Amino acid sequence: MSGSTGTAFDPYARLTATAPHQFLYALNPLAKVAGFAPGMVLLVFVRDLATPAAFLALAYVLILSGARVTGRLLALLLLGLPLGMLAVTVGFSLWVDVARVDGTPALLSVGDWRLYSGALTIGAATALRLGAIVALALVAGLTTSGSDLVRASVQQLRVPYRIGYTALAAFRFVPRFGHELAVIRAAHRVRGYHGGRGPLSRIARGWGYIVPLLAGAIRHAERVALAMDSRAFGAHPTRTERHLVPFRVRDTVFTVAMLLTSAAIFLVFFPWQLPLS
Repeated sequence: MSGSTGTAFDPYARLTATAPHQFLYALNPLAKVAGFAPGMVLLVFVRDLATPAAFLALAYVLILSGARVTGRLLALLLLGLPLGMLAVTVGFSLWVDVARVDGTPALLSVGDWRLYSGALTIGAATALRLGAIVALALVAGLTTSGSDLVRASVQQLRVPYRIGYTALAAFRFVPRFGHELAVIRAAHRVRGYHGGRGPLSRIARGWGYIVPLLAGAIRHAERVALAMDSRAFGAHPTRTERHLVPFRVRDTVFTVAMLLTSAAIFLVFFPWQLPLS
């Protein structure tokens, strides 16, 4: 065709064109990691409520506006994570040393035991801190595939491809094991093998999956090893890339914007000058 050029296929360009509002999928995985890594590390050392709450709100805004919103995602964000934080709040408030918080008002009293507001504050701060770290990790985790993360690490961070693609091959063993286990279970059901009856039947059935699962894993590993050898994997210091994961201007803008936002949150609330309770 006249006027055509030899432009390489770019999966990121196609994703951006079909779903422009889901911008997180079009970003380089390293940009989503680098943008929040310093904030996640510093969140470990804060003790107030406002700072992790601000990061939690930031993560929710990014996920709901830039990711594909499904029922499972909404259940995770609106039920799973809040319930987990509530459980951490209650648990940590019960474990706090009473001597540290007995100067605060008592919210609940059962006999000689009292729940002080300071203990509840410490528990809530711990829960918010953990929830904010998990939510920030979900920004990249929900919108990044393991394959793209490995490719970006090899292409931008110069991780040796022998390490990166070996890790990628190992990562792909997990769904393969799931498929193998489903096939083995179906074969056992067809043959009427149920491992007996009673409370130990599940253990007996699971024990029967081990040998065929290991045999399938060994066969799959041999096939992967032969495929890598046939492609001269490891014979040269570098390899050409079939799938490119570029680091574009928008990735730089996102990383800088998130770093500046994180710095602004820490500067506004400056949690290290606040008392613990």
